[in-house]
Order: sequence, then C-alpha cells, then structure tokens
Amino acid sequence: MIEMNVAGIALDAVTRSPIVLLKDGSERRALPIYIGQDQAKAIIGALENQKPPRPLTHDLIVNLFEAWGVDLERIIIHSLQDNTFYAVLCLRQGEIKKEIDCRPSDAISIALRTGSPIWVMEEVIADASIPVDRDADEEERQAFREFVENLRPEDLIQRGGFQQENNEQQ
Repeated sequence: MIEMNVAGIALDAVTRSPIVLLKDGSERRALPIYIGQDQAKAIIGALENQKPPRPLTHDLIVNLFEAWGVDLERIIIHSLQDNTFYAVLCLRQGEIKKEIDCRPSDAISIALRTGSPIWVMEEVIADASIPVDRDADEEERQAFREFVENLRPEDLIQRGGFQQENNEQQ
C-alpha cells in the first residue's frame, strides 16, 4: 500500500465532472478519482477547514465517532472494478477493529476531517494512476538501464553472498 495525500479538486475538461486528485509522497504519481458535485464540496470544505453552522453528513459521522470513542485509523482504496473505485474505513474502538465499505469520496472526506491517512493498494495505483513527473521517471529508467548494462555476473555473486559461502566450503 502507498500513502497518498489529497492534492485538490479539479474539473474534467470535457465532462466538467469533479475529480479528486491524490498524490503519493514523492509527488511522482497521481490518482484521479471522478466524484460527484456534493462530494467535491465536502472535500473542499474539509481541505479549507470550513465549519458549517450545522453538521453536514461527514461532520455528523465524525461527531458519532467521537461520541462513541471510535478512531478512524486509516482509509484504504483497495480496488478498481469496472471503472469504480472501492474503499473501506478502518475503524478501531478499544480492542475491536472493523472495516466498513465506503465510497472513496466519502472516505476521503471523513479522513480529511479526522486527520487520518489515506492508503491506496499498489494494484490500484498501477491500474489507474498517471505520471506527474515524467522527467524524473525517465531519469530513473535510464539509471536502471545503465546499472543493468554495467552489471557483471561476478557482481551478482558477490552481492548475493554466494562467493563467500563457496570459498568457505573449499
């Protein structure tokens, strides 16, 4: 799993649909998730620390957690099926832990309000993320190519500890 942060809300240029954009810690990969208008407003409200005069749905959920002594340990966006993302809230109350199915947009909104981490499974990132820093990705690929081109069989033997074991047996 990779921890992600909310980079912000964007609008799809063609459909004008809101997208929540998650970025990894190195800001090299971004995960766009299409969401509804209401969810976008809720996420923006959390990002801007807006306090409504009366609790909205996500605020109510956080208030319930607090009243019942429930901690949101993290959210996990765990799969992508038929262009739909799936997430869970990982909750803890004392020694009891539960995972509750949740839309990613709602999970993100609640996580922002509680300061809880947002995790995404590697498979989801591999399937749906977009590169943010193509130059850094290319530099990394080039460095790996050079490493492989200059690699000799003896380097693998020395690094693997095989040479030392073989010498000890002789």
